[in-house]
Amino acid sequence: MSWTATVGGHSYRFGGLRDLLAKASPPRSGDVLAGCAASSAAERVAARTALADLPLTHFLDEPVVDPDTDDVTRLILDTHDAEAFAPVRSLTVGGLRDRLLAWDTDAATLSALAPGLTPEMVAAVAKLCRVADLVGIAAKTRVVTGFRTTVGLPGRLATRLQPNHPTDDPVGITASLVDGLLHGSGDAVVGINPATDRPATVRALLELIDDARQRIDAPVQSCVLTHVTTTLDLLAEGAPIDLVFQSVAGTQAANRGFGVTLDQLSEAREAALALERGIVGNQVMYFETGQGSALSADAHHGVGGPVDQQTLEARAYAVCRAFDPLLVNTVVGFIGPEYLYDGKQILRAGLEDHFCGKLLGVPMGVDVCYTNHAEADADDMDTLLVTLATAGCSFVICVPGGDDVMLAYQSLSFTDVLGVRQVLGLRPAPEFESWLASVGLLDDAGRVPPLDPGALPALTSGLGR
Repeated sequence: MSWTATVGGHSYRFGGLRDLLAKASPPRSGDVLAGCAASSAAERVAARTALADLPLTHFLDEPVVDPDTDDVTRLILDTHDAEAFAPVRSLTVGGLRDRLLAWDTDAATLSALAPGLTPEMVAAVAKLCRVADLVGIAAKTRVVTGFRTTVGLPGRLATRLQPNHPTDDPVGITASLVDGLLHGSGDAVVGINPATDRPATVRALLELIDDARQRIDAPVQSCVLTHVTTTLDLLAEGAPIDLVFQSVAGTQAANRGFGVTLDQLSEAREAALALERGIVGNQVMYFETGQGSALSADAHHGVGGPVDQQTLEARAYAVCRAFDPLLVNTVVGFIGPEYLYDGKQILRAGLEDHFCGKLLGVPMGVDVCYTNHAEADADDMDTLLVTLATAGCSFVICVPGGDDVMLAYQSLSFTDVLGVRQVLGLRPAPEFESWLASVGLLDDAGRVPPLDPGALPALTSGLGR
């Protein structure tokens, strides 16, 4: 099927759904690289005009990636909930946007709707939204998950404490871990990107975090971000694994590039669930995604040509959703300027990812980050952080000083999150907040105060034994 729309006296033709979605996307360097971007602002407006009038049911009839060759498409179609879709079945994409923005559309309505929406539907709506729309709709969408802490509650902003080290040195990692905990970080997860994927190193890091957790009696969950096959082997050996991690993408070919299959994810989830290490819940999966991952793997082709990177990113959330995760985050500016060129594109992508994930019922966080060769800076990240916090983002990632010395990119610092929590009246996860109070890390107003170096709380003595 094709569509034609006229703007400024000129008619534009779009040769299929993937072409229409791509041309309707905001400007994005990755789509230019893939050869699917709109050639002008006028063509983009024409595509959005046609997209707004497209019935939602069309997305069920025309997959953007062939289900005969792609297990992600089959997963999307097989798990679509027709009953949940029924209240919006008669709407167009523009009509769905209006419904989502309506004042009487609340969190309960959006939660009930999530199983009836496909990734392509929510990606299409995102393309019609301004930044204020992305924030407003996401802010009233709630996805709550739990393991040892509860993540995603209203009025809360959790963090992943990321104590990476370029040589996986346990002393350096412990120093970063203590620094983060003293700043009230780590209630979403303590997550380490190991410098090496050697099983012995991964196990040692898992044991380091688990030992620290038990010494200070902190309600945190740990994760070493190794490949799922390594995790499966370590699960069989009895390693102290809380969460199973894996990077995933929106096509079967891209996931093949990550060396992962849906069957492997299912096997790992079942093995982790059997450990029953959670307290307030037992959601054991942690996924990372990012716009451009399919393109970078040359796995972005759909039915008739390339699929835009935002639509493929939304499809990755369908993979995540199928495994009932505790945490999902997009590493929004990590891949580089070939995919998101500058601060404006990173800002837009981060808000789109958060919006799409939450609408699909995924517990979304964001790594607010950029690489040093992108046209972006800390001011851009401050803008994205405050906007995401306003939009109800479940968690963000923090590293010492905002500079990840192992992965060589810029993220948020611990104090960045303390600042936005104070400005917007946000709090940590409730179980973690109670622990902070118990070790003297909250003042009478419930804030993490500046530390007195001569009087560190019981936390450090617990780790020093």
